[in-house]
Amino acid sequence: MERSLTMELVRVTEAAALASARWMGRGKKDEADDAATSAMRDVFDTIPMKGTVVIGEGEMDEAPMLYIGEKLGNGYGPRVDVAVDPLEGTNIVAQGTWNALSVLAVADHSKLLHAPDMYMEKLAVGPEAVGSVDINASVEENLKAVAKAKNKDVEDVVAIVLNRKRHEGLIEEIRQAGARIKLISDGDVAAAINTAFDHTGVDILFGSGGAPEGVLAAAALKCLGGEIQGKLLPENTEQEERCMKMGIDNIHKVLHMDDFCGGDDAIFAATGVTDGELLRGVQFKGVHATTQTIVMRAKSGTVRFIDGDHSLKKKPNLVIKP
Repeated sequence: MERSLTMELVRVTEAAALASARWMGRGKKDEADDAATSAMRDVFDTIPMKGTVVIGEGEMDEAPMLYIGEKLGNGYGPRVDVAVDPLEGTNIVAQGTWNALSVLAVADHSKLLHAPDMYMEKLAVGPEAVGSVDINASVEENLKAVAKAKNKDVEDVVAIVLNRKRHEGLIEEIRQAGARIKLISDGDVAAAINTAFDHTGVDILFGSGGAPEGVLAAAALKCLGGEIQGKLLPENTEQEERCMKMGIDNIHKVLHMDDFCGGDDAIFAATGVTDGELLRGVQFKGVHATTQTIVMRAKSGTVRFIDGDHSLKKKPNLVIKP
């Protein structure tokens, strides 16, 4: 991939964040998602690349744009796989709460997992704990391993978990082990990324969430030197057949970083839509708006935080009509 592509992709997540942020707190998650998706696609068409969506908004007959298999870019430049979540946290935006992001990842052709849209058990940690955890080990064992790797007591470890009924047993195990918990309503891509930044206060991600989001989190953690492990959780024969159709022969296999995101390069970009521990959300200030974006590349190890100031004078598409 070309170095210049990194900064070009920032424009994509910025546009999606600006469009969807107009819907914050309005209770309309579908409208927010549609706004982000439309804005993201418009900018993608100007990017110098030959991209194919491998993680998108759905199949071609289910999604009007950014569907799996769709071609992105202007047809020039590197051939790449693209994973997108125009609005990671549709409910978050609808409710006006924390950690909604516009997210994308790009890797060399055929290097991103074609993850089916189903649940996946995930375990994620930052660089200090790489090689210390095992998704097949007990919760207590993994908490102790992270505590040892980060030179702290288990009582000081913070596990982040989606607040779902299916996680009641997991939450109790974490509490019994003596660790602390940060429960989140949505947004486990942001949660996984936060394990790699000390100032977020998050040490480890546990629990099940969407498999496509696992690929996006893996691309980010690859750039950051972190680790993610996953196990697909098909719920019926139809979902098992979908795994096979997407090239996953062993649905019981533990997926590691190279399964999620192979090769030695990947680019990840995320722009805050609402405020979070890592990124500020979009703020509208009359005739201009501000954004904050993180963009990183695995090959160079570069991580950039970019503050954007955007004129709204020529962006009528960002105005919601009653």
